[in-house]
Amino acid sequence: MSKKRMLAIIVLSATFATAGARADVTHSPLDAANGGVAAQGDADKAAIRRLLEQFRTVKIPLSQAVAIAEHLHDGSRTADVSFEISGPVIYRVRTVGNERLWENVIDANTGSVAEKEVSSSLRELDRDDLGNIIALKAVEQELSDAVRIAEKAAEGRALAGGLIKQDGKLNFVVVIASGDCLKEITLEPLRVGKQGATPR
Repeated sequence: MSKKRMLAIIVLSATFATAGARADVTHSPLDAANGGVAAQGDADKAAIRRLLEQFRTVKIPLSQAVAIAEHLHDGSRTADVSFEISGPVIYRVRTVGNERLWENVIDANTGSVAEKEVSSSLRELDRDDLGNIIALKAVEQELSDAVRIAEKAAEGRALAGGLIKQDGKLNFVVVIASGDCLKEITLEPLRVGKQGATPR
């Protein structure tokens, strides 16, 4: 999932520290206009406000939705997850394992699987998605680790996350609901076989 797509889903759908990972926090307050266009900024603010209102009422945290989806296929890892409010409040979780990608919809209030699972071969993915999935194999940490650290760093609750390639680097990006704003936490995971990382 691209960073742009992850943030678009959020708006439109109305141990790292000890292992040496790096984290950056970016605040996205409700009054931030998108592209400097006032009307679009107002629409985005309203969408984010609705999203946060809905998210505050859910009973299942994102980390639990990830665990539920991973439990459906032994040995699978979460590639990305997002909270959506286009209908009933749900988490859309994509997991990968055994050369397959599974997309599951988890009800954000009950934790039950809300829709029929979509399964595909990794060969069916576009180049960007396949690149991110292959990259996932090269990192030691899990998305659930990134979520836990990001929630602590931003003092909020995660509503989306995934492994993203940015400027040639692999990063976990986690979006946190904190107060009246969304905070984007970027964590650079350790690559398999690498020792330590220097802070930014």
